[in-house]
Amino acid sequence: MSIRVGPDGLPRCAWVGDDPEYRRYHDEEWGRPLHGDRALFEKMSLEGFQAGLSWITILRKRPRFREVFAGFEPEVVAGFDDADVERLMADAGIIRNRAKIHAVIGNAALVAAMRPGELDALMWSFAPASHRRPTSLDEIPATTAESIALSKALRKAGFRFVGPTTMYALMQSAGMVDDHVAGCHRATTDR
Repeated sequence: MSIRVGPDGLPRCAWVGDDPEYRRYHDEEWGRPLHGDRALFEKMSLEGFQAGLSWITILRKRPRFREVFAGFEPEVVAGFDDADVERLMADAGIIRNRAKIHAVIGNAALVAAMRPGELDALMWSFAPASHRRPTSLDEIPATTAESIALSKALRKAGFRFVGPTTMYALMQSAGMVDDHVAGCHRATTDR
């Protein structure tokens, strides 16, 4: 089953299930083009925290993540020190993973050192020129040639927790690809 009709009568990608926050995210965010260095840094950070967990866990904790990571302003996060790491490790409102916290701080320093718009341009340069709409959830890959290339480019630049699967999830959520399954009310024409 790739499509599920919600309580509001709208057909959606079946992964949404019955959770109201997942429905909102699916309808208002997932697959819509996202631009801006800060916004993409946040998305990269949250996708990194999601590795090994469900996305709904991250969505539910996102307000707290935003609060404790200074709105994901790269210049501010880049200045976090050991005391900030300990503060974050003690905060039950986020995912307390020391390696991921250090990665976000290190990644923030890399973004802060870039020219304005450089992260956005870099990430979007890997968006495929065209993308075939999946007709079932089984057709959605975990990685693509583009997500592998994006991961390699980011790793070469020093970024961490940016593996190909994580980068494909980012590409989906940031609208670089549109994987709303055919029949979903959010499915648009092929790009």
